[in-house]
Amino acid sequence: MSTPRKAAFHTLGCKLNFAETSTLARSLEDAGYARVREEDRPDVFVLNTCSVTENADRECRRHVRRFRAINPDAFIVVVGCYAQLKPGEIVEIPGVDLVLGASEKFNLAGHIDRLAGSEKGHGQVIAGPLKEVKRFIPAHNVPGPGSAGRRTRTFLKVQDGCDYFCSFCTIPLARGRSRSGTVAETVETVRSIAATGVQEVVLTGVNTGDFGRGHGEDFLQLAQALDRVEGIRRFRISSIEPNLCSDEVIDFVAQSQRFMPHFHIPLQSGSDTILQRMRRRYGTTLYAGRVERIKALMPHACIGVDVITGTPGETEAEFLKTHAFLRSVPVDYLHVFTYSERAHTTAVRMDHAVPMEVRRDRTKQLRSLSAKLHRSFQERHLGTERPVLFEYGDTEAPADHILGFTDNYVRVSLPWNTTLANSIAPVALDHIDAEGHIAGMIHGDSTETAPRRNLTTAN
Repeated sequence: MSTPRKAAFHTLGCKLNFAETSTLARSLEDAGYARVREEDRPDVFVLNTCSVTENADRECRRHVRRFRAINPDAFIVVVGCYAQLKPGEIVEIPGVDLVLGASEKFNLAGHIDRLAGSEKGHGQVIAGPLKEVKRFIPAHNVPGPGSAGRRTRTFLKVQDGCDYFCSFCTIPLARGRSRSGTVAETVETVRSIAATGVQEVVLTGVNTGDFGRGHGEDFLQLAQALDRVEGIRRFRISSIEPNLCSDEVIDFVAQSQRFMPHFHIPLQSGSDTILQRMRRRYGTTLYAGRVERIKALMPHACIGVDVITGTPGETEAEFLKTHAFLRSVPVDYLHVFTYSERAHTTAVRMDHAVPMEVRRDRTKQLRSLSAKLHRSFQERHLGTERPVLFEYGDTEAPADHILGFTDNYVRVSLPWNTTLANSIAPVALDHIDAEGHIAGMIHGDSTETAPRRNLTTAN
């Protein structure tokens, strides 16, 4: 095929993957490629995969088939966690031309240019040993084609890899050891983001709270430095392990004007027995203490929880401990995952596997609990006033409405008003609408408006 000049990207999985996809897209744009939508029949498709989601192989195959249907002559590249873990399986999928490992993906343009002229049907794998992946490469997301031409919020990767090796998790096998940049390097990246007009930066990573390993620094020092960066109105911590969400970090967020009162703290199980089998680095007593401290200092704070159902050895009694624990601590929503076997993990070799139908039933029960917790959280805010950061065109927004988040992560919907986009306004929260968002009204004339920006679609 001729030298490709149009590329499209599709991302599976977490916020970290979305941040990295944007960085990969910018690297291709710098090399002369135009980033386009999938339906524009690009010359190159890049699929950024995830190993955490169930049926990773099926998802990968489905998207490759879809790419081939759009443009049978396209050059198809697969990157991401699944690509590092199972490159041999992926390269056998009909239509895949190139599979890149955890480090190699950041030289995407060079690898494509070198191999794009190769004969179709002879896929190649370029993936070095994971132990050699030691370099930290920052990433943050920006608007893609077909999205609003500006972005209100960006996800910034501040840390990568993990040294914890929990029994159920493949991430250390896909991303390598924990690593990050320095505080000074991260501050410079955030300053460059601020120059684009972005109002909120969400700090993300595989194990975000482990920032600073190898540099003699820590996450608290990073947060303190970012709190002084001009131009960013809000910082949000995407997820932080309970053992790393220290009293000092909680106290800092409580007094900060820029770090939002919103914590997402993985639990995984409310049973100490199961936590030990998972090789987690905390127990339920520590976890409850963290939550109680947050709510004591910030009663309005929103706390989200990750939990896994059906790990090996989770009896009905152990599951009920999890259910009871989640009802006993003041958390506000759950992300519930059904355990699935992962090759090369410790858990896959454990006895007492839980039948899949039981796992799914327990997931259903916890998702029902999550809906109740979140509804209760929303209802507690009715009749109050919170500052809302409104977003540029959001695909989730109902027609003729604009969406935003309060400081403590309440989703708010108001009738469309162009001048609200990318601004913070105090909103009186009135009722929960049919979409499950809170509706209300702007308080007075004190809307805090950022410079009005062009809301046209990026091409």
